[in-house]
Amino acid sequence: MKIPYRLRINPGRRFVIGVPYAWLLLFFALPFLILLRISVTDMGNGVDPFAPLIETVSGSWHILLRFGNYVSIFTDAGQGAAAGFGNTIYLEAYRTSLKYAFLTTLFCLLLGYPFAYFIARSRPSIRPALLMLVILPFWTSFLLRVYAWKGILADQGVLNNLLLSLGITQEPLVMLYSDVSMLVGMTYVYLPFMILPLYANLVKMDFRLLEAAHDLGASPWKAFWLITVPLSKSGIIAGTMLVFIPGVGEFVIPSLLGGAENIMIGRVVWDEMFSSNNWPRAAALAVVMIVLVLVPLAFYYRNANARDTGPES
Repeated sequence: MKIPYRLRINPGRRFVIGVPYAWLLLFFALPFLILLRISVTDMGNGVDPFAPLIETVSGSWHILLRFGNYVSIFTDAGQGAAAGFGNTIYLEAYRTSLKYAFLTTLFCLLLGYPFAYFIARSRPSIRPALLMLVILPFWTSFLLRVYAWKGILADQGVLNNLLLSLGITQEPLVMLYSDVSMLVGMTYVYLPFMILPLYANLVKMDFRLLEAAHDLGASPWKAFWLITVPLSKSGIIAGTMLVFIPGVGEFVIPSLLGGAENIMIGRVVWDEMFSSNNWPRAAALAVVMIVLVLVPLAFYYRNANARDTGPES
């Protein structure tokens, strides 16, 4: 009897394929299910986020699921805010988070692409040194790097003192606790996550294609858009995901560099969990944030795979 090929995969290949699935199950699926369970927990007057979801009363089973935490995200306007569906402090935090994550991703791409391209086109002997400059900030504490920007952007900070001494400005510019400080801090922190995947993609590119395009009369700019950018698409997508996804849930930078109007969803989740001690609502906010990010990505990759594979013959 001939054994089907799908049953003849050797154990080593099964292990290699199974490791990523086990990693996703242990560090994504399981924590997500725990968050989902907490988000529908009815704590009542208690403070137990793992209160039972099912109880027995007089021999009958009662399911205790509370979906009000999800409803409140869209209907609870909070203190001093106008009530109404879609006009809540939580949705405003989501919008702010998506805005800053998008702008950070855009700035990282605009700054990171030329840098990655320069490293990829540089001499092989100096590439390790240039890559070291990109990785070097990771050797310093993330918190210290963010704090350093407070000293740079403060009213009496390094940048304002330099501008005043050069006579460019007559009074200090307000940069700290504003959109400027938020975007500068987030772009600085996440820029290496954009450069590294772009470099890994561009360094494998055959630059003789650009020479051929020039020989055929294409301008450098046209050759860049028609050859370099399409061939680096996978690096752009990888870098965008590495910046945008953590940027949506950023907590430290908004807390240290952002103002009262720069409240992002990461800070709201922290406040609900540790200040209000409302773990179910914090978990519901986190679940909605995950869904907002992952569902569009899933649809995108599904459509992208369908385009790449083409119609089945």
